[in-house]
Amino acid sequence: MIRRKFLASCVLLCFFMPHLAFSDEQRILVQSTTSTQNSGLYDYLLPFFEKETGYRVDVVAVGTGQAIKNAENGDADVLLVHAMQSELAFVEEGYGVNRQDLMYNDFVIIGPKSDPAGIRKVDAINDALNALNKTSSIFISRGDDSGTHKKELSLWAQNNITPNGSWYRQVGAGMGATIRMAVELKGYTITDRATWIAFQSKGDHQIVLSGQEELFNQYGVIPVSKQKHPHVNAKGSTIFIDWLTSVHGQKLIAEFEVQGQQLFFPNAHKTASN
Repeated sequence: MIRRKFLASCVLLCFFMPHLAFSDEQRILVQSTTSTQNSGLYDYLLPFFEKETGYRVDVVAVGTGQAIKNAENGDADVLLVHAMQSELAFVEEGYGVNRQDLMYNDFVIIGPKSDPAGIRKVDAINDALNALNKTSSIFISRGDDSGTHKKELSLWAQNNITPNGSWYRQVGAGMGATIRMAVELKGYTITDRATWIAFQSKGDHQIVLSGQEELFNQYGVIPVSKQKHPHVNAKGSTIFIDWLTSVHGQKLIAEFEVQGQQLFFPNAHKTASN
């Protein structure tokens, strides 16, 4: 009886082992920024890809800086983030190959309806940042080396402002937590538009500045180098990126909406751009 059970177990093991190996080959690990996850884009997009290709995609959503570090360590097949200079450095240093534009949206500055800094009265980024600095209005910075944090720091630097004092608070947190703190403290922050639209607990906060060229927010997608990390799923990453940048994938990105608003605008190539 024991022998029969043993033989049965062996048969079952032999049956499942090839499927387990095949399953590993059909998995793609993506290191990504939080905005694509928090907005609901992956929940919407990935079921289409998985059904059409048979691949499963696992997403690790962290700040762009951490996502890049994870990919440099080989903990990714694909990197999908929004910090152009850091992405180009990632490729130049041999960690990734063939970076491509994927889609874009924009950053916005949000603040309380009362707008104590008077941001709604200005049209330029430098005037908005100067107003925050001069009025010492509470500003919540992500402070986490994310793409949003990198953009924020570059805006202060470009306008020759060094924010300091108790009004400027770096929290080292994700976008959702940063927005929540800004709402609770009746302060300001910079966020990507997609996360803001999808965020539920807005309180009396609203967008007080948007539309400036400096607030453009480009997303890029990069396969991790198999030469640098031989274990990466190069075939899977190619299939995934080709699908995202295809006319079909770009059309699906364009059709993703929250509360009737388009969150991302595909621009992998002219025929697919919106």
